[in-house]
Amino acid sequence: MAATLSELRAALDAGRATSTGLTEVALERATDPAGEGARVFTRLYGDKARAAAQVSDTLIKAGSPRSPVEGLPVSIKDLFDVAGETTLAGSVARDGAAPASAHSQVVRRLLAAGAVLVGRTNMTEFAFSGLGLNPHYGTPLNAFDRATGRIPGGSSSGAGVSVTDGMAAAAIGTDTGGSVRIPAALCGLTGFKPTARRVPLQGVLPLSTSLDSIGPLAPSVACCALLDAVLSGEGEDIPPPAMLAGLRLAAPTTVVLDGMDASVAAAFQKALGILSSAGAKITEIALPEFAALATINAKGGLAAAEAWHWHRSLIEREGSRYDPRVLVRMMRGRDISAADYIDVLEARRAWISAVEARLMPFDAAVLPTVPVIAPVLKELERDEAAYSAANALILRNPTFINFLDGCALSVPCHAPDTAPVGLMIAAGAGHDRSLLAIGQAVEAALQASLRA
Repeated sequence: MAATLSELRAALDAGRATSTGLTEVALERATDPAGEGARVFTRLYGDKARAAAQVSDTLIKAGSPRSPVEGLPVSIKDLFDVAGETTLAGSVARDGAAPASAHSQVVRRLLAAGAVLVGRTNMTEFAFSGLGLNPHYGTPLNAFDRATGRIPGGSSSGAGVSVTDGMAAAAIGTDTGGSVRIPAALCGLTGFKPTARRVPLQGVLPLSTSLDSIGPLAPSVACCALLDAVLSGEGEDIPPPAMLAGLRLAAPTTVVLDGMDASVAAAFQKALGILSSAGAKITEIALPEFAALATINAKGGLAAAEAWHWHRSLIEREGSRYDPRVLVRMMRGRDISAADYIDVLEARRAWISAVEARLMPFDAAVLPTVPVIAPVLKELERDEAAYSAANALILRNPTFINFLDGCALSVPCHAPDTAPVGLMIAAGAGHDRSLLAIGQAVEAALQASLRA
C-alpha cells in the first residue's frame, strides 16, 4: 500500500525525506517509458514541480510548512484552469482555445497550501463516461492485472493511476456521476465526493453544473480529509474517527445490488459482516426512489441537458474531433426542451426529499461503489454494446448520490492480492465531516480484519 499523506508528512518533518526527493521519484515514474505515464498525464510540470519542491524543503527546514500537504506531490485532473494554459479536458477539440487567464480556485488553494503539482491527468473526454477510455491520449491501464489490461475507471482515469503507480501522493478529480469514486473503487484507492457546493467550481470546465463536485483520490480516508480541508477552505482540522459500535448503517437493496459479479458480492457481504461484528447496526432497506431514477432521466437528465448547453457551439465547430462515444451522449441534450429540463429539476427536489426521509434514521448508507471489478479494456474498445452496458452499470450506484446532492466515500473492501472492490459510504448533503469520521472507522475495521 502506498504511504499515506500523514506518513509522508512525518517523514518530511523528521528529515527522513525531502519534497525534492519525493517529487523527483514521482516525475521519474511519470516519464518511465515502460510505465503508464504517457497515458496518465496530458501535461507534466517537471521544472515547475522541482522548483516548488525546493521552496517546500526550505519552509519545512525552517519549521514553517504552510499546511499538512506542504511539499507533497499532487496531480490535478485536466479540467482545472491553470493560468497560461489551455484546459483541454482530455480532448483535442479545445486545442485552439485561449489559455486560462487565472488559476482555478482549487489550484490556488493547493498552491497556497504548499502542494507540489506534478501534472495534469488524462481523463475521459469532457468527463462524460465512467470507464476512463480516451481515444486521443490513450487509456492508462489499471495497476491490477495489468497483463490482461483492465480499465482504470473514469472519468478521472489518470488521477487514479497517478496514485497507484506512485506518480503522485494523491490526486484531485471531479465527480458528476462517480468520476472520483469509480476509479478509486476499481484501482483500490479511497475516493471522496463531497457535497457539490462544498468545493468551489470557479475555473473548472463544467460537465453538469447541477451535479459536478470536486474531490480527492488517495491512499486513505484521512488523506482525503486532509485534502478536503484544503479544497473546501475549512483549514487543517479534520474530524477524528467515529465509533463503530452503535453506528446505524442503512444497506439499500433496491437496484444497487443488481448485476453484481461474484468478486464484488463476496467482498461486499464480508465487509457488512466485519462492520456488524464491530458493533455497527446494519439494516437492509428498500429505496424505491432508486428504481424511479432511470425514468426521471430517461431523456438524458441534467447531465445531457447541461453538457449540451456548454458544448453546443464547440460541437458545431469541432464536433468531428470529439470522441464519438462522448458526442452521442451530449447530443441527447439537444432534444431536451426547457419544459423537460424543469420537469427533471422538480422531480429531483421531490426525489431528494423522499430519499432523505428514508435515510433519516441512519448515520450513513453502505452499498457497493460499483457492482463489478474492472472490465478488460480491449473488450470495451471493440464492442459498442459492451461499452454502453458497462458504462451504465458502473455509473449506476454512484449516480444516485450525485442526484441526491449528497456526499460519499469509496473505500477498499477487498482482500489483499484480489481484484479491487469499493465499499461506498454515503450520506445526504452537508454531512461531509461526519461521513469522513465514519469512513475512518469503517476503513480501520476493514483493514484490521482483511489483513489479519
